[in-house]
Amino acid sequence: MIASIDFTNFKILRAARIGLGPFNLIIGPNGSGKTTVLLALQRLRQFAARPPVYGRPPAHLPAETGMLRIRFHAPFADLEAFLECGPDGTGRTLRVDGPGDLPVRWAQLAARLTSARTVALDPAALARPSPAGAPILLGDDGGNLPAALRRVQREEPETHARIVAEFRRILPEYRSIGTEVAADGTCRLVAGLEGEERLLGAEELSQGTLVLLGLLVLTQARPLPAILCLEEIDRGIHPRLLREIRDVLYRMSYPEGGQPAAQILTTTHSPYLLDLFREQLEEVIIAQKRGAEATFERLSEREDLREAIGNASLGDLWYSGILGGVPGEC
Repeated sequence: MIASIDFTNFKILRAARIGLGPFNLIIGPNGSGKTTVLLALQRLRQFAARPPVYGRPPAHLPAETGMLRIRFHAPFADLEAFLECGPDGTGRTLRVDGPGDLPVRWAQLAARLTSARTVALDPAALARPSPAGAPILLGDDGGNLPAALRRVQREEPETHARIVAEFRRILPEYRSIGTEVAADGTCRLVAGLEGEERLLGAEELSQGTLVLLGLLVLTQARPLPAILCLEEIDRGIHPRLLREIRDVLYRMSYPEGGQPAAQILTTTHSPYLLDLFREQLEEVIIAQKRGAEATFERLSEREDLREAIGNASLGDLWYSGILGGVPGEC
């Protein structure tokens, strides 16, 4: 979908470029631009839903103007989008340039861009009951999970069965996961443990359990996003479950059976999650912060890294500072 984004005067990203593949794990210290990348994609999604200006931006713009220059993978590799922004990152104008019947081709691409989701799953939001009349899709913070799960059970029974089966495979101590509706129409999560008759409410489930369930709904229920951005996906997850979380996302980026792929971007501060990408360095992007500016580098571009890794843990190398992307750099 998106091949690269060039940033000019966009929040902390004064002059930076990030190249993107099907799956992208972004690491780095706080304030290094990881969330700014996700914000840029939010802005693009918002403006892709509006009529653009066709043609390239003027050669000279006011000095304080920010700019996102977005290039795409095939079949839209010959199109470019330029989003002019204010100093605070707010969008102003989207321009689109390329050959052929540009309005028709942009409409095809925009339909995919507007399906993008940027999500930060919050265990507190995931645990909240859904009030009567609530939307039937999962919120960007994970809110409305009970209603979203109930909607899938009603409208996509095969998808619901896959979600429950995957949930029980990863967490075999559970015999069931579902919802119940109170007399006032409020919908809440309930779960059953093996060997126990009593059902647990969402307030009794761990943060990791809630995040896993929210992620399964997000990555299985229709409509699937063409681009999925996840902030701190390791939040509340035990290190031994991180491989399962990675694999859930991998199945979106590299689907089987001819299913459409989703481009994944996720940020993390977990060295344990990073360790799982020891053999996939091309999927790891490290944000480097120097003073008030930040840049990005893909680990596969580090020619000396394979030798430096040796038998060491990739997470340990990051923690030690050998990879860069740690607090306190100057």
